[in-house]
Amino acid sequence: MRKNDVVLLAHGDGGALTHKLITGLFLRYFSGRTLQSLTDAAALELSGGRVAVSTDSFVVSPLFFPGGDIGKLSVCGTVNDLAVVGAKPLYLTASFLIEEGLPLAELERVVASMAAACAEAGAEIVAGDTKVVGRGNLDRLFINTTGVGLIPDGVELGYARLAPGDQILVNGPIGEHGMTILALREGFGFAGQVASDCAPLNGIIGELLAAVPGVKLMRDLTRGGLATAAKEIALAAGCDIILKEDAIPVRPEVKGAAELLGLDPLYLANEGKFMAVVPAADGEKALGVLRRHPLGQEAALIGEVCSGRGNVYLKTAFGGTKFLDMLAGTPLPRIC
Repeated sequence: MRKNDVVLLAHGDGGALTHKLITGLFLRYFSGRTLQSLTDAAALELSGGRVAVSTDSFVVSPLFFPGGDIGKLSVCGTVNDLAVVGAKPLYLTASFLIEEGLPLAELERVVASMAAACAEAGAEIVAGDTKVVGRGNLDRLFINTTGVGLIPDGVELGYARLAPGDQILVNGPIGEHGMTILALREGFGFAGQVASDCAPLNGIIGELLAAVPGVKLMRDLTRGGLATAAKEIALAAGCDIILKEDAIPVRPEVKGAAELLGLDPLYLANEGKFMAVVPAADGEKALGVLRRHPLGQEAALIGEVCSGRGNVYLKTAFGGTKFLDMLAGTPLPRIC
């Protein structure tokens, strides 16, 4: 591959250039034995628990941003969807929709990032697909990933398990991914001060489940942010949730930028943060487990579950109470 090579329509026609793209680029980074056979379907062995499956498409703009890129995001997003239901991610598929003219060097950078994220998460890409469309029919590159994982015996998470007094934790500061994309896309002066939190969460979640088997529910805090996830949980569980504003970690640069732009960090997207609900007796223990992990050093207890009918309330730093609802619309499209 030469420095200035770009993707051509012929890279997607199933012929010689397609074969060269698959063997010369994708298989250099996705090196698992299952994919190397290049069969029409992957034959996988699964035993030891219930199967979890999740799929997602990634259309983030720009493709590359501080803290990550569309490749890392596509792996982490699917891995995290599996992890928060208690599953150990094992296998991923990856489909690439590519606009003609995309520099091959950029595609390779994305693929290399995906391979690194898979290695960190302990997952393997076992199947994939590539489609190339004409210039102007797509915005550079979209990726779809599907993940398969195993939920071990004994892991039982669900809305029905929530009860008054349960404690709510988050593994670190919120709003970083959403603010990073916004700052970079719009060219704000603080763009270099924030970075996405994009990361695979299965490691820290696995440690939490092993140490605190009483974990009742988890949610990753992607589009809609913490507030929307809390509202969805409250509605599904038929309870109320009270969050404490002064306990929710937000980095000063994110908080300052949000205030400047009239945004609320509670509604900004995250790609490396999750919410966990645990029994009251396990709150401090769970917090200690999270803080011992690199992705949880700033974890916090941020609220509790109460009897109610699906409402979420924020106890403000000034002593008042604010009603939180789901995000109405979106302050920033194409966030992931």
